[in-house]
Amino acid sequence: MTKRNHIKFLFMIRPWLLLGLLISFLSSCNPERVKYTKELKAEMADSKIKRITNADLIQTVDNLGAKVSATIQKELAAQLQKTTDPAERAKLCQLQNLPRTKAIANQYVLDIRLLGPADIQNKALNPKEREILDAYLYNAKQKLSPISNIQKINDTSFVYNTAVPSDSPICEACFGKQDVPFAVWHLGFRKREVIRRMQATKKK
Repeated sequence: MTKRNHIKFLFMIRPWLLLGLLISFLSSCNPERVKYTKELKAEMADSKIKRITNADLIQTVDNLGAKVSATIQKELAAQLQKTTDPAERAKLCQLQNLPRTKAIANQYVLDIRLLGPADIQNKALNPKEREILDAYLYNAKQKLSPISNIQKINDTSFVYNTAVPSDSPICEACFGKQDVPFAVWHLGFRKREVIRRMQATKKK
């Protein structure tokens, strides 16, 4: 190939090369492939190193648990006193038709449940929590003042438990007449959500 022909060949090949590079560049910039959604931003924020100790987490869960349990307990007790209809009361005890409780569960990404004596044998619960429930029932029988309890279930979640006062209408309305009035709140916290709330509080 002569020098002139070689140069001519390069001029023929170069436009195709440039077109290939352009297509490759455009495809790599496809907005469908890179979406900075709220979820992705949250994941990126969670991946950053946060100087939060286990004690910090426990304290935050304890504070939130106390506030949340007091609020939902007040709402449930108030709604139970407004009706004597068994079907309606059953729904309330299953935490249905409680707008404030639902809003709190959504806001804090919480698993909220009301547990009773039968849940001590509920194998769907973590064994640690069942032991705590058994201890709460023992304390109730001994008329000892209950205190809240926090368990780290795994690396991603905590459970906050606190007993419903024995004189609350919740105990009998939701679990029938008992020799010892007994009901316990279960608040399941996600570690990620607790950390986010701690970070948001620090920014204020």
